[in-house]
Amino acid sequence: MRIHCRFGLLNGWAWFNRWAFFVNQPLVRSIREIVAFVLLITFSVSLFAASPAVVRGSKGVVASRSALASEVGVEIMKAGGNAFDAAVAVGFALAVTYPSAGNLGGGGFMLGYTEKGQKFALDFREKAPALAHKDMFLDESGEVVSGLSTKSHLAVGVPGSVAGLLAVLEKYGSLSPQQVIAPAIALAEQGFALNYDIARQFEKKLPAMAHYPASVEKFSNKGESYQAGEIWKQPYLAKTLKRIADQGVAGFYQGPTADLLVAEMQRGGGIISKQDLRDYEVVWRSPIEGEYRGYQLLGMPPPSSGGVLVQQILNAIEPYDVRGMKWGSAELIHLMVEAQRRAFADRAEHLGDADFYPVPVQRLIAKSYARKRFTDFDPQKASDSEVISPGKTAPQESVETTHYSVMDHFGNAVSVTTTLNLGYGNKVVVEGAGFLLNNEMDDFSAKPGTPNAYGLLGSEANAIKAGKRMLSSMSPTIVIKEGKPYLVTGSPGGSTIINTTLQVLVNVIDHQMPLNDAVALPRFHHQWKPNQIKFERYGISVDAQRKLRAMKHQELIQLGGTMGDANSVMNSEGVLMGMSDPRNQGGAAAY
Repeated sequence: MRIHCRFGLLNGWAWFNRWAFFVNQPLVRSIREIVAFVLLITFSVSLFAASPAVVRGSKGVVASRSALASEVGVEIMKAGGNAFDAAVAVGFALAVTYPSAGNLGGGGFMLGYTEKGQKFALDFREKAPALAHKDMFLDESGEVVSGLSTKSHLAVGVPGSVAGLLAVLEKYGSLSPQQVIAPAIALAEQGFALNYDIARQFEKKLPAMAHYPASVEKFSNKGESYQAGEIWKQPYLAKTLKRIADQGVAGFYQGPTADLLVAEMQRGGGIISKQDLRDYEVVWRSPIEGEYRGYQLLGMPPPSSGGVLVQQILNAIEPYDVRGMKWGSAELIHLMVEAQRRAFADRAEHLGDADFYPVPVQRLIAKSYARKRFTDFDPQKASDSEVISPGKTAPQESVETTHYSVMDHFGNAVSVTTTLNLGYGNKVVVEGAGFLLNNEMDDFSAKPGTPNAYGLLGSEANAIKAGKRMLSSMSPTIVIKEGKPYLVTGSPGGSTIINTTLQVLVNVIDHQMPLNDAVALPRFHHQWKPNQIKFERYGISVDAQRKLRAMKHQELIQLGGTMGDANSVMNSEGVLMGMSDPRNQGGAAAY
């Protein structure tokens, strides 16, 4: 396991911003163009030299939000498992080691590419319970009740994670459930030392869990905050994992675990029933398939909006000389923001669960459609989001998500994004079962035109309906080069997931960056409404900000925190490389 410098690159970017501020002052502005080129070259050398390191191997590689979980994945491959076995083991391990988003009580999406060239998209997204209805989060006046879709037992969708992990293990894995779940059971039973990051998370979330005894018991040390270095054990979760290992899907969706989950629903006014649990099924879908500059891209189809929007934005910018515009330039940021603006407008209108709504996927990802949507693009001036409406087509999410990527030397590649929605879901631990519940019902449009927790708008395409899967921004992605997996990436981050994934792809394909730089460099985000460009600290230089404002981009907002967690892996001429995003305390492992 490598230990990388997490702040070297961003500190270098800080010095660049200070330089940009200096040369923008009136006394020296006239000489800016003279010295800019030389200084930028000098800066670039030091910038890329400071990037965190990747891990390398020849047999297998994993990158995730948890160093422990990544090591579990590698150990599974060392024991004879393939990338799919490892992905399942990592998924169960994350439920133990990264409870903010790793889960048994949530859901997600998985993209896979097999050594035989098979491609699949596995949808294990949560579903609305049978008693769910369109107006369940509205008051008598038809207004959204604040917090009902995020902080209550009604916020819980029927979980899909266990069914999804076991489904891919059965179809593409080579090991048994007992073998791949054993490491997670050991971590839960024996415990592990909390790092500072996770201990601090517990301390911050405890007040929101005060009304739920099982949550307080799990995430505190007899009522007191855990400290970094203390051993954290989860005996109830270990028992639940053992039932799953021994009984498979029935160990979660039936029997004692199902009884405990439904009892929790009844205790808190939730509506998930035993029948809802028995009826849950994953859906095997065909990936979104696109092309960008000669690379084949695989993305997740609806109810994820990620695959459609990533491809749509790439289609829009492909005719332009992205590399020639230079990374970080106002011209390139403007181009990408305008593509993002139009794609997110289409998301609000057209994206939802394709099993319930006729989503015009092929129309939206067509290169001809992107060209048509971009005919009003002005290279010198920002569009008005109030004027940009969803495109005309044929008739008819949480910041605390987590993403992990896996490759093996056989040629298998797996991209997985999973979530409880908001960090720690609705903060409710199922009493006696030890796992958190999701609050994914907030990802539906509780009322068309009313933003969700991430400020995203939706229409009838994403309205609540029993049995329906809620729309997501999750964007697990696999890039194929010359018929072989080349890059696996994705991210958490709610509405920023799509643009985080997009920028990793552009960094690798257009700017030809090494994996560490592609993942570590600062990011920016636009989602149509609100009409704002949000960016990480040092993400847009002072000079670029000045130019963007001159283009009428009025709201440029620097985030207080970071954007995304793009744990990515790459196969570069037979060398398997893994990069854990330096924004967080994750880890990559390889052998």
